[in-house]
Amino acid sequence: MPYDPSDFPPFAVTVDLVVLTVRRHALCALTVTRGEEPFQGQWALPGGFVRADEDLASAAARELAEETGLRTQDAGSQHAGAYLEQLATYGDPGRDPRMRVVSVAHLVLAPGLPAPTPGGDAGGAQWTPVPGLLAAGGGAGGARLAFDHARILADGVERARSKIEYSSLAAAFCPAEFTVGELRRVYEAVWGVALDPRNFHRKVTGTPGFLVPVGGTTTRQGGRPAQLFRAGEATALNPPMLRPEV
Repeated sequence: MPYDPSDFPPFAVTVDLVVLTVRRHALCALTVTRGEEPFQGQWALPGGFVRADEDLASAAARELAEETGLRTQDAGSQHAGAYLEQLATYGDPGRDPRMRVVSVAHLVLAPGLPAPTPGGDAGGAQWTPVPGLLAAGGGAGGARLAFDHARILADGVERARSKIEYSSLAAAFCPAEFTVGELRRVYEAVWGVALDPRNFHRKVTGTPGFLVPVGGTTTRQGGRPAQLFRAGEATALNPPMLRPEV
């Protein structure tokens, strides 16, 4: 017997974005002020409804550009190498007071992202240090994040923290060419701990193909010239670099 689509309740699909970058040696997340109800005036993660003619990745890129002015996936952009992956799906029946809404959250990582420019239905946008957000379970100034965005943010940060233990994901926070010291500071910012420079250098340079020398040096971090590397073909640290206990 054929089923009747009208027997099933309608619901909407949204994308929510956990956008992380490292600014002034601190892991920061992008937050926006909601410009309309529900939760008007409250801080939230950027995102919005998926249109009928677009896939999820396209919706994520569009919402990021509309609400913040950031275009991390434009082919001609200096941020074209930004990392994006689906994070998780959130479908609690009461997560949105307007109607039944299922959100497909995405994790976006990129180096040195600029100050965001609010647009669309966002009343404001800013980078907020992650430790304060997680400690308060909320948004800037101690206000709680709208919807279930505190949970989504926590899940995105934990995904980033766990994946850099064994993968080359930390390089997504770095420019195309970087020093071992710059990479170490990414780990320290994401994990919130201080790492021994010598042990770290030995670990990341000891996995064949994980880092590739580019034949140059830089003094942009001060001190003596430091060797420049790029991410290599090896995408896994073997053995993994386990996160220190805090």
